[in-house]
Amino acid sequence: MKDFIKAIRGMNDILPEETYIWHHVEDVLQKVFFSFGYEEIRLPILEKTELFKRTIGEATDIVEKEMYTFLDRNNESLTLRPEGTAGCVRAGIENGLLYNQTPKLWYMGPNFRYERPQKGRYRQFYQCGAEAFGIDTPDIDAEVISLSAIILEKLGLKDKVTLEINSLGTKQSRTAYRETLIDYLTKNQEQLDEDSKRRLTTNPMRILDSKNPKMQDLINNAPKMLDVLDQESKDHFNELQAYLSEAGIKFIINPCLVRGLDYYTKTVFEWTTSELGAQGTVCAGGRYDGLTEQLGGKPTPALGFAMGLERIILLLKESSLAKPNADVYFLTTKDAKKTAIKLATEIRRELPHLQLILNNGNNSFKSQFKKADKSGAKIALILGDDEINSDTISVKYLREDSPQESIQQSEIINFINKVFKPR
Repeated sequence: MKDFIKAIRGMNDILPEETYIWHHVEDVLQKVFFSFGYEEIRLPILEKTELFKRTIGEATDIVEKEMYTFLDRNNESLTLRPEGTAGCVRAGIENGLLYNQTPKLWYMGPNFRYERPQKGRYRQFYQCGAEAFGIDTPDIDAEVISLSAIILEKLGLKDKVTLEINSLGTKQSRTAYRETLIDYLTKNQEQLDEDSKRRLTTNPMRILDSKNPKMQDLINNAPKMLDVLDQESKDHFNELQAYLSEAGIKFIINPCLVRGLDYYTKTVFEWTTSELGAQGTVCAGGRYDGLTEQLGGKPTPALGFAMGLERIILLLKESSLAKPNADVYFLTTKDAKKTAIKLATEIRRELPHLQLILNNGNNSFKSQFKKADKSGAKIALILGDDEINSDTISVKYLREDSPQESIQQSEIINFINKVFKPR
């Protein structure tokens, strides 16, 4: 017997027992984005490798170790997207969406990174993201954070997450701070782990994000970006805090909060949870005013966020979100099958908001009733020889103590309409 082929490690199947939760999350996302006036954009999964090298930075872990990159038949280097912002900015420039406009966009789909798979972190992982372009004032920062807050609230996760904010300042102040931080860390190099020693010369601010417990005192005593912010960034950050407070959005200031990508400036934020272990970040974002110009477009202020859907799903699986039941289960004999298929088709066409399961196969009514009960359906439609001869259909209530009824086949749609009020 040949060995069966398994899925690639870290690229997981989403089974029917979970997809109803995904549908719920996707429905909430679409409704909230719509309510804020954000428009959907659908982006390719494959991009030119140079896009990510130029935006994410060649000295980041993503570019150095995690990207799925290959040469195509034209010997061009392509990469499965590791994140969504770079592709969204590229699409905005290429399609003229950013020229004298202030688009607000959202997207959803899979990304790919070659990491060690663990709970809440996979090699193929799904994110939704939102990006707002062309506005440099902190009111849009507050709106984007509010957008993420309402999504989490509508998903019932408000009490499971905490908002952390920080400011990375302008590119100039960040460069100056980088040198100060390198000087501090170099003097304490013996306390750095191997990963942090490597980052010291490539991406030193990421050291502040280390979860190594042995380094926490070193990190807590490090110079803080907030202490050396330029005045423009201070005013921006203070105004943002005022907006969030006025909107009733609770937050804490985390001076060690940084982003793993090189293009962030000023506002950065994360929604974190203590219920997923090491993978505690469920949403992260910030401002990236220089990225559009970096990709060849005109200078365009921008900011956005990405929300990890697997981590959202993990949190929701712990809640009381119920799997939806069928509405109607249709039982029939072999001889009545043609009429059953005809009636089921008419019901589905006229009442598409209901879920009707027509029993397949030629099993006994006893077996069919067991399936009907398991489906959670409110009523069962029964079509046998007696019903065929009288042009009727029997209705049995499965969830309430009501007598079985006999309905003319021509009246079944009206009858079901009365039983199920429109949702």
